[in-house]
Amino acid sequence: MVSSAAEEVKSELRGIEGGSITLPDPVLEFGFLMFGGKNVATVKEKKCDIFEEIYEDRLFWNNRTGLFTLRGLQRSDAGVYGFDSKKGAVFFTSHRLTVYKPVAAPAVNAVNTVHVSAESCTLLCLVKTAEETTLLLYKDEDILNQSSSALSLPLTLHRQDLTSSYRCVAANPAEEKTLHVNVTTSCATGDSNTQSWLFLTPVLVFGSAVAVCIFYTNMKRERKRERETVTAAPH
Repeated sequence: MVSSAAEEVKSELRGIEGGSITLPDPVLEFGFLMFGGKNVATVKEKKCDIFEEIYEDRLFWNNRTGLFTLRGLQRSDAGVYGFDSKKGAVFFTSHRLTVYKPVAAPAVNAVNTVHVSAESCTLLCLVKTAEETTLLLYKDEDILNQSSSALSLPLTLHRQDLTSSYRCVAANPAEEKTLHVNVTTSCATGDSNTQSWLFLTPVLVFGSAVAVCIFYTNMKRERKRERETVTAAPH
């Protein structure tokens, strides 16, 4: 009866290697926790006995909630966990656990040096391993690009893109890690002969503003001088 019931999985659970997970069904008074057709733990009279050595110091039962928590998750912990909670009648449920590797943190690198006259900056969103990992690029809340197999995705920025926010995300079904792209820092690369247009733009704007101010100041002085010359001339 237990074997046939175990085939009807109530939910899919996801965990990360080294992490922990609390199994969702409680065993409060009397019942069993099973894995792989074996009786892993028994609850009776507010006490829990663990039978499998691999679960010692990793499987914990909460006598208030009746929930089991499994810590230090390993890939071998993946599978179907069954709960046989006897409270007046047999009540059996099962849940399938999948254990994933931790997601590698993403990084962003500039892939080309942008000259002063250039109109764009190209970056790479990188992750060390693509196994079980989806790599995504976001502009504000929209996905620009994504891949479940590539180790990198390109991101090309133009001058008009400066007002938007960008982030690089590495994710699997159990977790995700996000890196917010600092456009100014990432694109401001180069040597003494090469600079980013991102770094150059505010300099040009400031220089232009100063030039305009000087022009109008000189023009006012010239007009004032002309008026004084006219006034001082003999009639």
